[in-house]
Amino acid sequence: MRRDIERQRREQMASLYSSLRLLLPLEFIKGKRSASDLINEAANYIKHTTEKIQGLQVERDQLKSLSNSTAFIPGIESSNKCSLNYATVRVSGAGVEILMSSWLREEGFLLSKVLELLLEEGLSVIRCASNKTNERLFLTIQSEVCDPTCFNLSELQQKLNAMCNYG
Repeated sequence: MRRDIERQRREQMASLYSSLRLLLPLEFIKGKRSASDLINEAANYIKHTTEKIQGLQVERDQLKSLSNSTAFIPGIESSNKCSLNYATVRVSGAGVEILMSSWLREEGFLLSKVLELLLEEGLSVIRCASNKTNERLFLTIQSEVCDPTCFNLSELQQKLNAMCNYG
């Protein structure tokens, strides 16, 4: 009877180790490992994930404070607000993703100018989303490149940044 109980315990432990192994990303599992190695790698993964979460929380808090007010930027005046306007352009799948952030100005932010520039650059806009928060406008634009041979990512980003800062 003791042998059966011990055998069941070992089978249960093997099943639990197997379940744990399935939950870990491949970079934390390299080849066949002992149970102690598996537990050690699971602990490393938990530490890694915790550090990553903490880093993302700090980044999120910084972005929230930047978008909610200018209190965190000493001495900022409305004339200096344009320095906080930006555009980021990056490759996303088969197209390009554009992220823009701009203070709302008296004359407003003309989305039509941005879309016109994208058409001139040979981009087809697939999706455009905007959000207004505390006098800031945030744009996310998904687009496809019509002719990849004629497309310059950094040049587009420079043009969009100029548009953000100077209208």
